[in-house]
Amino acid sequence: QVQLVESGGGLVQPGGSLMLSCAASGSIFSIYTMGWYRQAPGKQRELVAAITSAGSTNYADSVKGRFTISRDNAKSTMNLQMNSLKPEDTAVYYCNAHRFSVDYWGSGTLVTVSS
Repeated sequence: QVQLVESGGGLVQPGGSLMLSCAASGSIFSIYTMGWYRQAPGKQRELVAAITSAGSTNYADSVKGRFTISRDNAKSTMNLQMNSLKPEDTAVYYCNAHRFSVDYWGSGTLVTVSS
């Protein structure tokens, strides 16, 4: 079992920045592929960025060059640095831990990009 807790969401103006954090507990953090997903109102949840246990990353095309995912296995944490935010980035952002066919989810943190 893995427990995931997100933090760092909030209201930001277009063009601004936020950093989301995910704190994990309950299992060996380093063995999981970690990811950030988001779900906007009326839309399906989508992958934003993921990072493997070895540190390889991938990003949704919509956030490439603006968002950076990172992890600290020693601290069992994962971050998502979000720059140049756009109104279309508004969503609930979820932390995910994945290994084989098992997924764990946090409860989400709301990011609102609005002037």
